[in-house]
Amino acid sequence: MRIVSGDFRGRHFSPPKNFTARPTTDFAKESLFNIINNHFDFEEIAVLDLFSGTGSISFEFASRGCKNIQLVELNANHYSFIKKVITELGLKQITTVRLNAFKFIESTPSKYDIIFADPPYEMKGVEAIPETVFGRNLLNENGWLIVEHSKQTNLSKLPRFSEVRNYGSVHFSVFK
Repeated sequence: MRIVSGDFRGRHFSPPKNFTARPTTDFAKESLFNIINNHFDFEEIAVLDLFSGTGSISFEFASRGCKNIQLVELNANHYSFIKKVITELGLKQITTVRLNAFKFIESTPSKYDIIFADPPYEMKGVEAIPETVFGRNLLNENGWLIVEHSKQTNLSKLPRFSEVRNYGSVHFSVFK
């Protein structure tokens, strides 16, 4: 796993062998962040990273100057790895929560400019993420929900769908 840009550009982190998370590829991550960079000022936004896995997306936001990042991960091994990297990098702008992502979005009182969700590709019920985010009004005005998924998942018929970006086996559906 590598941070592709910003203050920590080029830093590598290796998750333990027993790690089950699938990190977003560097190519897909860099392409996504180029798009985000054209629409948002990283220093001014609040980010929610759901199903965080390796923490890679939160680390990219932090590396680019984002000062308000909330990260949600349920798996104890993944959460421990994320906490270790946060400590190593001294990232005070990331708040971590060890909880089921669905329970978190069903109960959080906070609003965000970007919500990034990367559920396991084989997980059922992914379409409930946009439904809950918009039903609970969790995005600030002009905010984006970005859901990472495999090519087998099609979210284009859901309300507020804007576009899908494909980068090899990684697909990002954007909702506005």
